[in-house]
Amino acid sequence: MKCVPAKNRFTIAVLALGTLGLMLPMLRCGGNSNPSEQQPPPLSFPPGAIALTKLSADPYTNATSQHATEVEPDTFAFGSTIVSAFQVGRIHDGGGADIGFATSTDGGTTWSSGFLPGITIFQNGGTFTGVSDASVAYDAAHQQWIICSLAILTLGNGDSAETVIVSRSSDGINWGNPITVATQGEPDKNWIVCDNTASSPFYGHCYVEWDDPAAQDLIHMQTSADGGLTWGPVLNTADLATGIGGQPLVQPNGNVIVPIEGLSGSMLAFRSTNGGANWSTTVTISAVIDHAETTPQTGNLRSANLPSAEIDAAGTVYVVWSDCRFRTACASNDLVLSTSSNGTTWTAPARIPIDPTTSTVDHFIPGLGVDPATSGASAHLALTYYYYPISQCGAVCVMAAGFVSSPDGGQNWSAPTQISDGMSTAWLPDTFSGLMVADYLSTSYVNGKPFGVFAVAKAPSGGVLNEAMYVNTNPLAASAAAGAARFSSRGEKPVPHAKSDHGPRKFYDEDGQFPIPPKRKFLRRARR
Repeated sequence: MKCVPAKNRFTIAVLALGTLGLMLPMLRCGGNSNPSEQQPPPLSFPPGAIALTKLSADPYTNATSQHATEVEPDTFAFGSTIVSAFQVGRIHDGGGADIGFATSTDGGTTWSSGFLPGITIFQNGGTFTGVSDASVAYDAAHQQWIICSLAILTLGNGDSAETVIVSRSSDGINWGNPITVATQGEPDKNWIVCDNTASSPFYGHCYVEWDDPAAQDLIHMQTSADGGLTWGPVLNTADLATGIGGQPLVQPNGNVIVPIEGLSGSMLAFRSTNGGANWSTTVTISAVIDHAETTPQTGNLRSANLPSAEIDAAGTVYVVWSDCRFRTACASNDLVLSTSSNGTTWTAPARIPIDPTTSTVDHFIPGLGVDPATSGASAHLALTYYYYPISQCGAVCVMAAGFVSSPDGGQNWSAPTQISDGMSTAWLPDTFSGLMVADYLSTSYVNGKPFGVFAVAKAPSGGVLNEAMYVNTNPLAASAAAGAARFSSRGEKPVPHAKSDHGPRKFYDEDGQFPIPPKRKFLRRARR
């Protein structure tokens, strides 16, 4: 098999993109969104290369949401079942009207969908006014599917209170009412994983990570040993580290490794070797050097650059994020990969060669999947992501979802495939941090076949947005096929003195409630 250097690649999407003169619609802060009367002209963008199945649609009519929208999916697979969860009816100030789910019990052939009961006032008698940050896990020891999410209660003074919760199901289709995990502080960006290795000394432990923006994003961990029914005390890392968007993973020996974005331009990791009884100090995976999609010159897109992390059968952890260190003047982002066998030492970030470094393509919001039956030099990786064909695209940009895969643990990669039609950022719901498809994506292997769930927006109709969850109808094509071209970035070096094209974070959270540095009222609240 000939490995083609990335610099010889040809970026079809860039050439297929025409010049667009699009008008940004008026800000959409709630209710049935009312896009501008002057709609963008048809997009000059090639159609997606694969068939998609629509999984769900926003059924709600509450005035606080922007309808019809679904954003920010996670997925998890075990056996022949794959479960996805996502926000439905995005609310400008944070969260959605409910968490939707879509489940396949036959390896991705057919799907059932619905909405979690008992969380919000909009579905089955809940008490919360919104819910966000859905994450999916399966606990094999207790035979429970678990969706962890962040319930939001809007208070009369314009403030809000957040609660980390879990919803449980024995089949991924019928879900119970929520169970409280944590109420202290102001939780944000929760994530869940369970130890499913029968030989592990901590088989059946589930771990939830979350951060507290009211305490400058102090990292918290909690453990359950009974399928999510009860949760242990809130613990911190040994160095009282801060960060956002951690994704815990469990090695076959029971060690838990948590990659997480630090607040000072770095990607961090920490671990537990005793079933969550305590957590180590953090180590630095790498600096994060990235290009911003959140400016008026780059579509004003919400793009948090959180890590996407997965683990193979041998316990090697793979972490992907957006990074511009290989691009002159940080003109756009590539996706980069770092790996570790123990959570303490990490490889230098390697560029995933989706496009040449001289291209105008900007890549962001990755969703990594690793086949849990493979490992090492034979590990199968699948990566979905969003991209702009032209990075500096102005106030309104066109974007699409893409896919690449690796048959050898990330050493070589397939040519990219456009897996959605082009969509305009003018078709997306608005948030404090920009127009939204997701803060994170996810890809999962089911019986050795990769499936990605992602939001696709279509042109608004009748003053209502049209953004919903889709999945590839057939398994995403893998690069291991005989004769398939493979591409490598081996030998590439970062641009000397590379640096981000934006300043440091201005808020501890993604919804603009907790500024950096914190104001006095936030410090008082953190001490409560």
